Amino acid sequence: MNPRDTFKNLESRKKDRILDSAIEEFADQGFRQASINRIVRELGIAKGSIFQYFGSKEGLFHFVFDHAVDLVRRSLRQVKQETTETDFFERIRRSILAGIQFIRRHPRVYRIYLKMIFQEDFPLRAEFLQQVHLFSGEYLRPLVEAGIARGELRPDLNVEMSVFFLDALMDRFLQAYCVSFLDAGAGLYQADEGEVDKRVDEFIRLLRNGMGSRIPGE
Repeated sequence: MNPRDTFKNLESRKKDRILDSAIEEFADQGFRQASINRIVRELGIAKGSIFQYFGSKEGLFHFVFDHAVDLVRRSLRQVKQETTETDFFERIRRSILAGIQFIRRHPRVYRIYLKMIFQEDFPLRAEFLQQVHLFSGEYLRPLVEAGIARGELRPDLNVEMSVFFLDALMDRFLQAYCVSFLDAGAGLYQADEGEVDKRVDEFIRLLRNGMGSRIPGE
């Protein structure tokens, strides 16, 4: 669901203001409680303009969601490019740290994701979350396959289950950084940079022990 030409033809500064206001509203209120009235009041535009641009509140949320996915894609694309020559475990370590940096840089965007997980009244919630995890799988699968091919991972690993496992663990790791009751004593919740590094290193150590290849005789 793309914005209409009436939105695409706006000057960049106005489009950015609309996007920023919508992100703020959905991050604070979720979907059902989000108010187009509040958004247009803050922007100083007519309420009808939003419907001319996006068709509905659902259309506006689609636009925000697509923007968020694009931000994540760009972040992970950079990690992938920068870690091409490193081993599997370093690539996962850098991916997790990029996730933490993303949350710090875009906290409102991540709050929308958390609301989608914990609130069932988002439109197309299942489809949106499925898209998130399919994208995660598309990112992780080549890393796992390359790790097996290069002898960094156990050759008997099931690729699909490994991707599922990594997606679940990494997602929970990032959630625990933001949500106190998901921390469960791990020391991740709102941890400073030094503590996050220690927890990531321990995460990677556990992965290496479970998934890493073994040298005969060790």
